[in-house]
Formats: sequence, structure tokens, C-alpha cells
Amino acid sequence: MISQQLHQALVDCLGPEGVVSERTQLRTYEMDALTGHRQVPGVVVLPESKEQVCAVVRLCRDAGVPIVPRGAGTGLSGGAMPREDGVLIVLSRMRRILAIDPENQRAVVEPGVTNSAISQAVAAHGLYYAPDPSSQMVCSIGGNVAENSGGAHCLKYGFTTHHVLAVEIVLSDGEVVTLGDSVLDPPGYDLRGVFIGSEGTLGIATSITVRLLRVPEAVRTMVADFDTPARAGDAVTAIIEAGIIPAAVEMLDSLAIEACEDATGAGYTRGIGAALVVELDGPEAGIDESLAAVETLCRNSGASKIRLAESDHERALIWKGRKAAFAAMGRLAPNYFVQDGVIPRTQLGRVLERMAELASQAELRVANVFHAGDGNLHPLVLYNGSNPGESERAEKLAADIAELCVEYGGSITGEHGVGVDKACSMPKMFSADDLATMLEVRQAFDPAGLCNPDKVFPTPRLCGEIPGPYRPHPLEEAGLIERM
Repeated sequence: MISQQLHQALVDCLGPEGVVSERTQLRTYEMDALTGHRQVPGVVVLPESKEQVCAVVRLCRDAGVPIVPRGAGTGLSGGAMPREDGVLIVLSRMRRILAIDPENQRAVVEPGVTNSAISQAVAAHGLYYAPDPSSQMVCSIGGNVAENSGGAHCLKYGFTTHHVLAVEIVLSDGEVVTLGDSVLDPPGYDLRGVFIGSEGTLGIATSITVRLLRVPEAVRTMVADFDTPARAGDAVTAIIEAGIIPAAVEMLDSLAIEACEDATGAGYTRGIGAALVVELDGPEAGIDESLAAVETLCRNSGASKIRLAESDHERALIWKGRKAAFAAMGRLAPNYFVQDGVIPRTQLGRVLERMAELASQAELRVANVFHAGDGNLHPLVLYNGSNPGESERAEKLAADIAELCVEYGGSITGEHGVGVDKACSMPKMFSADDLATMLEVRQAFDPAGLCNPDKVFPTPRLCGEIPGPYRPHPLEEAGLIERM
């Protein structure tokens, strides 16, 4: 809980309508989209301007109270999970588009602007914002910056970091700084790149300058059916080896297809091992030749059926099915954990086999839907939280899958972040020296440790005690973390 004195100061700063403190209302903010981790915040504030954010942060600094930034709450790693003794700063009311510069293909937006709203705002200029997470209708650009979000088209167009030129941030002491510039490659240290993907641990973004792209002249979308995910993976490898870079290559396994079809009726073939969604875009000249080459490569890899989208409506329906995958899992189980590991494309078949073995051992089901083109897996561990011990088995299976990706030369996360969900797996990927260096960077931005503490890095508070005699973590021995 926070003090009555701080609560009153926040009310004086934002007005009663800008502060949420009634417990039933606070429960609205107790988690992000990773529902397995929950904590009722001490208080929630809803600033409407940079000046109000600065004022709130300074009040918290003076009181020594932790702050946790939050956007739309669609994150999938617990990165926006609040603290009972802290202030949750919700930026959803800061949703103005501050400037559009079509000539230089730039826009400046506040953090609460939704991802898709940027493209809608600039569509009349023949421009769009390329990153497209599945939640793009509701997720906000501030959260995208915090997690370095990607989306289905990241294979060709990259992640948020490739499309954000500058970020204005409020540090944990209330100072306002701008990282980056309005040009693509400014001189000096890339502090903009350090901030993007830092999951709210270095400061709070209050305005973002984004890069806009020209809408492609032509788009072609196809769905290829395979009897196994491994054969679909072979097709992905063949496409990339041929020098063809599609805008997107997505895969759904049989369990995911069933759920998506029940939810959307998008036209995916039931009963197959996997479906591959391939989209090409670019100039009209040459795109059909590339499409024909992709079709041949898929057939050579064992595709049993190929469907080409014949209209914008059919293309939109294909993507509706794919992007509904996470929500559709509710048709298969009352609860699920979604993972976000990355592996080399060539290891896809073996990793899927190992995942199936782990799922069988845990007596749980796993649905797979992922960005196959860049090896970014999104396994969905299905469980029923009302069954004793099942949620614990599911959480362990999700962690085992993340660490399996590291074993095969990959990463524990591609775009969902570490948050609280994968913090305890960080030592599987990074040495103690690596983690200590990262913490030094964090402390340079936030010396008092008030900005989204207990996220990303393993701590006893997050990871619990090791069975047997107490053994300090290497970071604890170095004086970089404390035992709670």
C-alpha cells in the first residue's frame, strides 16, 4: 500500500478522475495478458500529458515508491504487472497523434496511440506503419516500444526498433530526455536502441517518432497445407535459401487450425498437420513470378494443397484466422501460457518434436502458431487452472520450452519480452558477467531502482529459494541484487 500523503498528492496533481484507488477497480489492472501472474497495484494513475507524467514520477521519487508503466495491458510476459507498494502509471489517455510529415515519412505520436491507428491516420498519404502484432487493434505504441514488438511481417520489415527514430522519455527522477533523432542513423551512441525493448525498466516513453513506409504496390497471399509441421518447416527453409524474402511466413499446427476455424471460419483445412501462410509484397512487376516460385518450392516440400487469396476480402480472412489464434485458445482450454522462444529455422522439426515430448511428460497439450520465417515460436501451453497442480505443471512446461530454444542455439524471447515470466531463465542464456553489465546499464538510467523493479532480471523475490542450504545468486554476491 502507498501512504495517504502520496495518494493525496497524486489526487492534487491529476484530479480525482485521474487516480484509481478503490480495490475492485484496481483489480482491473492486476495483470497484463499473461494471466498467470497477478498483483493488485497500490494505486493507479491516468496521466494525460508529459507534464503530468513528470509530476507523478517526481512525487514517487521523493517518496521512494516504485513506478510501473503500463500501456494497453496486452503484453504477454508480465512486464506490466504492478506492485502492491507502487504506483501503476497507465498511459492509455495519452493517445494524440502529434505530427504527421508525409514528405519525410515520419509521424510523432503519444504512447497510448494504438498500433493500427497510426496506419489509419496516414493511409490517405499512401503510407503505413509496418510492425503489426496480432493485437495491433488494441496494443499501444508505447507498449510496442517497451517490448520491441514485431508481428507477422517482421521477416521482411523487422521489429519496432527498425521503425522508431526517436523516443522522448521521462527518467525515474522526473528528468525528460530525447533518445535518437529524426534521421535513420544519427551519430553517437544508440541510446534509442538501448531503450527500445527495455520493458519499462529505464524510463517512460511520452512521445515516439516513427518511420512510415509506402503502401506496397502489390500483395499476394497463399496458404499451403502440409501433413506435418516438419515438412512445412522444410518449405520455409527452401524459400529463404532460394533468395526469396516474403513479407510474412506464418505456420499453424493442427490444434491451432481447429481453434482458429471454430472462431473465425477463415477457410483453413481441418485435419492437416500444419498450414503455412506466405505473403509477398512489392512492385507489381515480378511478384507473380516470385509467387509461382514459392508455390513450386512448397509443392516440392510436400504441400498437399495450395490456396491463393483471390480478393482483398479473402486475404483479410486468412489473416483474421491467423491473428485470432491466441484468443481462439479459449475454445480448447480455460487457461494457457504463451511462450515466445526463437530458434534457427533449420532446427524447427527437431524442436517441435522435443516440445511434443515435454508436453507428453507434463500430460498437457501445446498448440503452435508462429512466425516461421524467422524462427519465432509461439507455443501455447493449454491447461485448466481449476485442476490441482495443473497450472504449476503448465508454467514449468512453458519455462522448459523457452530454455529448450536456448539449447538449440536460440533465445528465450523474440518479441514478447522477459518480464516476470522468463526472468528466472535469463541465466540459461546469459552469464553472470552479462547480467551484471545489463544491470549497470539499467542503473545508469535508474540509480534508485524505482522504475519497474523485479522485472527482466532473476531475483530471489521472483525465482524463489533453491532447495537445500541457502546459496547466494552470483548477482547477489556482486551486490547487484538483494535477497528479499
